[in-house]
Amino acid sequence: MFFIRRPTLDINWTGLTNVLDIPGLNALSDTMIMDAIASHLVLPNRLTIPLVANLHVAQLRSPLPRGVVRIHLLEAENLTAKDTVIKGIIDGKSDPYAVLRVGTQTFTSQTVDSNLNPQWREMFEVIVHEVPGQELEVEVFDKDQNQDDFLGRIKMDLDIVHKARVLDEWFTLKDAPSGSVHLRLEWLSLLSSADRLSEVIQRNQNVICKATDPPSAAILAVYLDRAQDLPLKKGNKDPSPMVQLSVQDTTKESRTCNLTTNPVWEEAFTFYIHDPRTQDIDIQVKDDDRANSLGSLSIPLSRLLASPDLTMDQWFQLDGLGRIYINAVLRVLYLNEDASPTSPVSPHPPSPGSGHIEGGVTSEEFPGGVNGAPKPVPTRPLQTTPDPDFASEGVLRIHLVEATNLIAKDNFMGGMVKGKSDPYVKIRVGGITFRSHTIKENLNPYWNELYEIILTQLPGQEIQFELFDKDLDQDDFLGRFKLNLKDIISPQFTDEWYTLNDVKSGRVHLIMEWLPRVSESARLDQVLQYQARQQYQNKAVPSSALLFVYLERAYGLPLKKNGKEPKVGAEVVLKATSFRTKLCERSTSPRWDEAFQFLVRDPKEEILVVKLSHSWGQALGTLVLPLREVLSEQGLVLDRWLSLDGALPESQVLLRATLKILDTQLAQCRGSVSGDGTGEASRDGDHVIHRRDTEPALRHRSPLSQLGDQSPGQVKLQIGYSLEENRLFITVLSCRGLPACGSAKDGTDPYVSFILLPDKNRTTKRKTNTKKRDLNPEFNERFDFDFSLEESMQRRLDLTVKNNVSFMSREREVIGKLLLDLDQIDLKSGSAQWYDLVEETN
Repeated sequence: MFFIRRPTLDINWTGLTNVLDIPGLNALSDTMIMDAIASHLVLPNRLTIPLVANLHVAQLRSPLPRGVVRIHLLEAENLTAKDTVIKGIIDGKSDPYAVLRVGTQTFTSQTVDSNLNPQWREMFEVIVHEVPGQELEVEVFDKDQNQDDFLGRIKMDLDIVHKARVLDEWFTLKDAPSGSVHLRLEWLSLLSSADRLSEVIQRNQNVICKATDPPSAAILAVYLDRAQDLPLKKGNKDPSPMVQLSVQDTTKESRTCNLTTNPVWEEAFTFYIHDPRTQDIDIQVKDDDRANSLGSLSIPLSRLLASPDLTMDQWFQLDGLGRIYINAVLRVLYLNEDASPTSPVSPHPPSPGSGHIEGGVTSEEFPGGVNGAPKPVPTRPLQTTPDPDFASEGVLRIHLVEATNLIAKDNFMGGMVKGKSDPYVKIRVGGITFRSHTIKENLNPYWNELYEIILTQLPGQEIQFELFDKDLDQDDFLGRFKLNLKDIISPQFTDEWYTLNDVKSGRVHLIMEWLPRVSESARLDQVLQYQARQQYQNKAVPSSALLFVYLERAYGLPLKKNGKEPKVGAEVVLKATSFRTKLCERSTSPRWDEAFQFLVRDPKEEILVVKLSHSWGQALGTLVLPLREVLSEQGLVLDRWLSLDGALPESQVLLRATLKILDTQLAQCRGSVSGDGTGEASRDGDHVIHRRDTEPALRHRSPLSQLGDQSPGQVKLQIGYSLEENRLFITVLSCRGLPACGSAKDGTDPYVSFILLPDKNRTTKRKTNTKKRDLNPEFNERFDFDFSLEESMQRRLDLTVKNNVSFMSREREVIGKLLLDLDQIDLKSGSAQWYDLVEETN
């Protein structure tokens, strides 16, 4: 038997007890009686009378609660001014605080001085045993020196929270001329498994409130049954045992059982637990003087986590003599975040007379449930409203392949002897400049570098290319040319040689693509597979998607540490790329209306982060959005309010995230024949560069280029530097496509020799074993050199693939050569690559 809430008593004393009707005494006596009833009969207290035998009394006297409600007392507005001046002629302020009650559980907020629109930002947790039935009562008072003034109250049945899971509302105060209170109420379910414990603890770490205690991750219900064989007091006297149960800083005491060594308490206690993985419950059995210890016990809560159903129901041995019987049950507190607030959250209550909004909550929706019903609130937009040209940008991909017949600038003997050049390229487009690597002493350089840029289509936009010869003092000009962006956008794909202007000779080979954008996630896997096979000398990784972010506004952000509103800026980050918004004027609900774009390598793996702060200092909240969530949205568009971590429970941002898959044509037609009939399918899935018959053949090719009929073949090398061994290693793995040098088609006996230049004494010269009659030989031979990393990068590999012939043979000895500057490769990665051989020239 129990009362759900404190009962109301109307006592009429008669006879000698009529003296208790004296004013002052009657209120005191009624309060004492009410407190006595509450301590025994108001939930969670119960009067238990077993009517049949063999009942588990613990389950009757202390059944597990239905759930826990987390109450966020956020703020109030338009409270009544009680501290008037000049006998009420001039309205003053109030010093409001709130009292919250659920059954016997009572909490009091802090007092906010001289404020009719106080912000508390406090959190409380209450245990709920019966729904429907138990009520939350909130009363607001004005703090005074003598008697506090009443400012209004609200009551609501907690079954409303049970059904809604999350309720975020303004409630009108009853019994007061004006005033509203803003509450966020969360229903926490009790889980009998620890599977979600880590998730709950991580989520709780991101909750900010003014309370000193963080949110609880679990509750611990302890039923103290009895003890046996406790030790006697001095003089062989029976003790009067009581028990102190402690979890961290919270200690609770049982009643005292007089003069017995076998006490029976049959009492229940509940504790809030922040992290059961690290906390213990300490049990001290003492005599009623609290000084004489009769036994103690400490139980790590981690033992409960490993117990079936998170429950331990057993005898425990006390330190010393005696034992104690305890039933301990742990339950994880889980908030279902899939449940959204039942109505939009407003910055403040509306003006009187405003109508009910769509999605709002009225008292009719909860008949008889709320006394002080939620106020209709002005709606917040459910989605963003970006400009019409949002997400209209595109991506230009530039593949700088090679150049040929450049002019020689490094002449000798006053120009009488022609030398070489050390060429590099500058590319300017959209206000951004890219610069290629420098290829030393080469008039036919091969770069194989990739660049990507996000562009808005503007009339007359150009792409500028300039070539220079790298010198110690001033770089020499090697030519230039310009392209109109529309000439790339219109065909979407070009593979051309371009003649350099303002110089005597020189051409540059470019592959450029204005990437088509699609909103079909099904294309992503094919694009990713194609991108993974590409290798470029500048280590560029092609993007598979373009991300557009429109950050419109935020709501309900925390105040500064001094209580003032912040100047809020947002930093939007994706991997190494970040942008900052403008700083908004002081507000907890700023609005930016700004858009940003990001190139995305793999939207399945990358994460968008939005960091809010006051003037780029004090953190106000963070949004972490895995892009895979955008991939799961219809049309690859996510547009809604999102909650912030490390902020207030109601703190949110409104943004739109739009993904566009970059559907390169090369991924669609990989391995097909080129349009003019000159291309071939690549070997081993390698990328095919299509060229016209009229263009000059390349002397240096991509490691992944196709093999022509007259090609001297390719060599596969693994070149790297071991930081652990402090040495350079070169592994000759294999060759392929070698030409037949003898009369027979397989008449080649190849081996590989090389030297690391400069090497006056030829101490670095090495060679492999010879492979008999093999046009695709496998060597797999490693050679080590005791060089520093700096010295290794100054070396040039001079490699020759030779045919092992006798001195008198007419067969050619040299099959192909390779010259490779080691500073042009990533020695730390040590990856294996194919390199094109070139024919030996006199």
